[in-house]
Amino acid sequence: MNTRIKICGLRDTETISLMNGLPVHEIGLVLAPSKRRVDRQELPQLVEAIHQLKAAEGGRPKAVGVFVNASLDEISGLLAEAPLDVVQLHGNETPSYCKELKKRHKAVHIWRVFSIRDEGAGRSELAAAEARDKLQPYAGAADAFLLDAPGGGTGQPFNWSAIQAYKEAAGELGIPLYVAGGLHADNVQELLHGYSPDGIDVSSGVETDGRKDIEKIRLFVGKVLEA
Repeated sequence: MNTRIKICGLRDTETISLMNGLPVHEIGLVLAPSKRRVDRQELPQLVEAIHQLKAAEGGRPKAVGVFVNASLDEISGLLAEAPLDVVQLHGNETPSYCKELKKRHKAVHIWRVFSIRDEGAGRSELAAAEARDKLQPYAGAADAFLLDAPGGGTGQPFNWSAIQAYKEAAGELGIPLYVAGGLHADNVQELLHGYSPDGIDVSSGVETDGRKDIEKIRLFVGKVLEA
């Protein structure tokens, strides 16, 4: 399977344990203001539960911490308490911020998220130039890029016509590109067939009444495998 799968917004060890054997690559834990935010005191147990899973290619999934404009010291403090594999940055974090974070925590991967608004979406030369201008400064500082709808976790997709420009810009840097925003079992194959991102990230699309639904997670993963 070429496309990496990230399931985001997990909040309890019980649901995580039910994911054992599913070929997912990353599991996200929200550590920023959100209805899906996990308690800091529970973080070590959640990361341990993720690391105990058997997942894609027979390995274990990576534990991803999702942050928005957190201070470097705050992230360092959390990493000292729980061995997150990835720090995902959803705010206004600058290239210099990311470089300093990487300098402090060399073993931790850094993902930089970009919100895509409908204006400016498209495959024009202007869109390609804008994508390069946004991504280029993060060369050497980010291990992956992720495109999401404004706000993140809203369950709404962005204009997918923007993906191609960002995919080309990320490819020039040799950095994988993930896509999030309003994905679910009924539209993920359309995304994969039309745009072939390196990875996909789902949250609300595998929930029932605001809680992760293991059957929806399994269905979503199955659709990705079929694509």
